[in-house]
Amino acid sequence: MSDIVILSGSPAIPSRTDISLKHIQSLVENAGFTTAYFSITDFSADDLFQGKYNSEDISKLSERIQAARGVIIGSPVYKASYTGVLKALIDLLPEGAFKGKPVLPIMIGGSNRHLLAIDYALKPLISILKGEPLQGIYFVDKEIDKQNPENPINDLHLIDRVQSQVQEFVEAIQLRN
Repeated sequence: MSDIVILSGSPAIPSRTDISLKHIQSLVENAGFTTAYFSITDFSADDLFQGKYNSEDISKLSERIQAARGVIIGSPVYKASYTGVLKALIDLLPEGAFKGKPVLPIMIGGSNRHLLAIDYALKPLISILKGEPLQGIYFVDKEIDKQNPENPINDLHLIDRVQSQVQEFVEAIQLRN
C-alpha cells in the first residue's frame, strides 16, 4: 500500500490543480514516501451522481485512504469553495476516513480573494472526516506554469512555502508512526 494518498478534485484535464499536486507528489516521493494518485475523473459519474457507496472504485479508494499514513487533497476554487464533484466523492467515504492522518490541503484560485477557502471550506471537510488538517497551500492560477509541469512554480517565495509545507507534512507523518 502507499504511504500517501493524493486526491485531486479538479474535473478539468489537464488542470493547474493536477499540475500542482503532481509537483507536490514528486517532492513527497523524494522524501522517501510512496504515493497513490486519484482524481475525481477516475470515478464514474454514475457512481458519484447516484451515491454508490458500494462501488468497487469507491471501496478501493476508501481502503487506500484508510491504509495510508497521510493524505494530500487538492481542489480548484469554485464559488469560494472546493468543487461539487469532490464533495460528491467525499460524501461516499466513511465518516472517519481520514482519522488520525495528517492532511495537506491544496487549493488553486483565480485570485487572492478566495485565499480563505482552505480555512472556511476544505479544512472543515477534512475535520469532519477526522483528519488533522495542516496549514495548506493556496495557489493563484497565474503562479502555476501549465507549460512546464516538471517545474511549474517559478516564484522563489512560493517554492519556499511549498517546500516548507511538504516538510511539515512529512514531519507530521513521522511523528505519528
